[in-house]
Amino acid sequence: MWGMGGSINDILIQQFKKTFVLTDFESGLVQSAFYLGYFSLAIPASLIMRRFNYKTGIVIGLFLFAIGALLFYPAAENASYGFFLVALFVIASGLTFLETAGNPYVSALGDPETATMRLNLAQSFNPIGCITGILIGQNFILSGIEHSKEQLAQMSPAAVKAYYTAEVHAVQTPYLIIGIVIIAAALVILITKFPVVKDEEVHGTSTTKQTLKFIFAKRHFKQAVLAQFFYVGAQVCIWSFLIRYIQGTIPGTPEKTAANFLTISLVVFTAGRFIGTALMKKIKGHNLLWMYATINLILISIALVFPGTIGLWALVGTSFFMSIMYPTIFSLGIRDLGEHTKLAASVLVMAIIGGALITPLMGLASVHFGIGKAIVVPFLCFIFVAYYGLKGYKEKTEAID
Repeated sequence: MWGMGGSINDILIQQFKKTFVLTDFESGLVQSAFYLGYFSLAIPASLIMRRFNYKTGIVIGLFLFAIGALLFYPAAENASYGFFLVALFVIASGLTFLETAGNPYVSALGDPETATMRLNLAQSFNPIGCITGILIGQNFILSGIEHSKEQLAQMSPAAVKAYYTAEVHAVQTPYLIIGIVIIAAALVILITKFPVVKDEEVHGTSTTKQTLKFIFAKRHFKQAVLAQFFYVGAQVCIWSFLIRYIQGTIPGTPEKTAANFLTISLVVFTAGRFIGTALMKKIKGHNLLWMYATINLILISIALVFPGTIGLWALVGTSFFMSIMYPTIFSLGIRDLGEHTKLAASVLVMAIIGGALITPLMGLASVHFGIGKAIVVPFLCFIFVAYYGLKGYKEKTEAID
């Protein structure tokens, strides 16, 4: 469900760009509002869970998610882009609680040695939700009707208004149903008994300030925050502007046809999660991380040199190798932090702000240099991810293996 909540934004960017007549930079603010929610609510989420438990965080997260989805109805009635951005911020606030609670909880449910593999396995089901989100957006939000400026100029004012009204109202029913389903899920979680994990049994006496000082003294954690920032930025850039890349480098491609490649990307991403989890039985997580990041650098280079069909398939291919990055960086970052894990997890979730800051940069690059050259932005991001998998995951006193 939380995979769906994020992936549908890639459809919304295209929908809002058309409905509100936005530039690439302005439409990129969809992701800025969304990931700003992660940044703003991560620390409060961790403090609530330090006071209560992981289950409390998950339940709060689901209810916030539902409220944000239901806000899409009045936002559409008011035809307000700003209102939609507020609704997305609320959804992201809910997902922040889910991320801050769910990831460390799964990591703690077993042997620390297999935490990375376990979190990758759990998160393998996340892209199934992502695919669902894209399919919902493609079939129930995108109308497939794309009028050019010339066509709009020839239409009567009443026809133009009717067109924009229909497009903005297309989001109402899907998000209303999503909100209702999420409320039902929250109620089920509320009555489900959760096992108590080790870091919930230990009630530390450290203050928030002491915990922050402790975790930021750890090199592997600081580097994980940066790696997560750049990874999320790269992922969001590629998926958010994939439709734009297709229509920019293969002119005349309909939006629904372009959206098919977003679905294919997520199918590839899902396969990558399951295959990557299996590979971790033989290859250590940090090694798989730098290998995959290096392959993505090669694929983006191909997309830069060969814009169009070849570049498109290269970008689709990056999704396979992005698959294990988020959970792997996350589990490497929070390892051996004991009672400080919850706050450390929230800081790693805050690093998702990379999606809010880097995506508009790519939009700006697209405005000035074209979408075909703008993908150099995620290329630069993957350089640091590769470094983290090679060296950044270790403390200075630990040997690199």
